[in-house]
Amino acid sequence: MVKVCNWSKWTMLVIFGTAFLTGLARAGGGIPEEQNHQSKDRVWLARGMQVYGKYCALCHGDNGEGYAADNANALGNQDFLVSVSDNFLWASIANGRPGTAMAAHAKRYGGPLEDADIDSLVALIRSWQHEESVNFTADPILGDPVSGRIAYDQFCVGCHGDQGQGVTAISLNNPEFLALASDEQIRLAILNGRRGTPMVAYHEQISEDTIDDLVALIRSWKRDAPHRIEEPEFIEFPEVVLNPDGPSPQFSLREGRYVSAEQLDAAMRNGSRLIILDARPPSDWYLAHIPGAVAAPAYDPDSIIVLLPEDDTWIISYCACPHKYSDQLTDALRSAGFKNTAVLDEGVSWWQQEGYPIKYGP
Repeated sequence: MVKVCNWSKWTMLVIFGTAFLTGLARAGGGIPEEQNHQSKDRVWLARGMQVYGKYCALCHGDNGEGYAADNANALGNQDFLVSVSDNFLWASIANGRPGTAMAAHAKRYGGPLEDADIDSLVALIRSWQHEESVNFTADPILGDPVSGRIAYDQFCVGCHGDQGQGVTAISLNNPEFLALASDEQIRLAILNGRRGTPMVAYHEQISEDTIDDLVALIRSWKRDAPHRIEEPEFIEFPEVVLNPDGPSPQFSLREGRYVSAEQLDAAMRNGSRLIILDARPPSDWYLAHIPGAVAAPAYDPDSIIVLLPEDDTWIISYCACPHKYSDQLTDALRSAGFKNTAVLDEGVSWWQQEGYPIKYGP
């Protein structure tokens, strides 16, 4: 079983810190209010570190440096932190960014986190900030999206994609992002960039009017977010093997690990015996998944290992990163003794974009 980080010391801090405070309170102990507040803050941050280590560090880096997987945002970047509210952080964690590798993590959508877990994550991320926040209004910025398109094609398309879908940078057209970000927040990001990341500051390269035009173009991409099932029912998988009586597929793996979408699709069409595991948080499985795939989040490999047959059935894992979660799950499977394992090389987002079979909803 793969161990991402050893957070046992933080777990112990949470347990003993809480017990210590409770014991003193019962005894009428005289903890000064300020000291009591600081102690609670330390326990709260310790919880945030434990949650972050399990669910966030894989993509965002151990200390929020970003770009550990799928060009995930640098959460510890000061230019980012000064420009986002706690509500922006909270809703981003809870709702995710549908259509990207950032799944909804709120339990009410099928994710792993309680509201208190998200609170602790926001507290942790905010603790990384050491520059003063910028206050924005909700006033719209008036620009010309047609003129903005010209500037976008010149300065932005290479990283953010021709329709803002994201290539090596965030998806500017994502409905959850546009629902949370104000025009002034987007404008500041263009002006100042993100120090230490590929996002440069454009205040010396582009006029303020042109930046307003860019904001207007990005805002024109706003649309409704896909419908999510709230409080989804637990899905049981009585049979995890597809085509139990089918032939064993013959895969040619890249680097002894990665199987192409073409090969997996052919095996499925041929009625081959195999198991397909969706390594993303289940909230993404509920939105869309490869037909027959079993929800098997990489952060909880034991929940699926107990369901797997101990034979030579091929097990293919996939995620949207396109490899991080599925690599982690495959490592856990191989450590548990499952030898015929592979990762979908291109990831499920590419699979879906190229028109391979997808099932929407549970």
